Amino acid sequence: MSAIQSRRERERAHRHQLIVTAARELAESEGWEAVTTRRLAERVEYSQPVLYSHFDGKEAIVSAVALDGFGELGAHLRRARQTASGLGEALRAVCRAYLEFATERPALYQAMFVLPTDLAFASAETPAPLRAGFDEFVACFSPEDDRRELFAEVVWSALHGMAVLSDSGRIPAERQEERLELLIARIGGGGATAP
Repeated sequence: MSAIQSRRERERAHRHQLIVTAARELAESEGWEAVTTRRLAERVEYSQPVLYSHFDGKEAIVSAVALDGFGELGAHLRRARQTASGLGEALRAVCRAYLEFATERPALYQAMFVLPTDLAFASAETPAPLRAGFDEFVACFSPEDDRRELFAEVVWSALHGMAVLSDSGRIPAERQEERLELLIARIGGGGATAP
């Protein structure tokens, strides 16, 4: 690759990330309804055709934002798990970190789990950042238990339900810790035991 091609690739990657960052910021401040190609073009000071040279439309932008979010979530969960001692405490730390992430980044969480994307989940085509987040839950259960992925799926599903229902006001936010402890006692007791 020539120096000119290399520079063009770096510029393209920079524009791509600039668009993704602008979409995240706009979504966090005004909601995903405000994220349009026109608004993004104004915000990043590129024409709409330049945006379309990077993304086919809003769903592709949401997918790129979600992929970034999964990378952040995986790192956040890994840090939480690694600071805990024993599998039971690791599960508690990862669950709390997950709920914290969802609460602190509501628009990003929506992109990752609520809005339509073209990301493949639970398949051979699942991008590595998606798998990394799930693997942090799996790591909270005994390696000898062949149901550890099933436990991880159930915990993740329950946490997602808690995050969405709490955010929408359908369940009281002040009881989140109590729900979390019940989940850990019921599910964690089945597979997250001390090493």
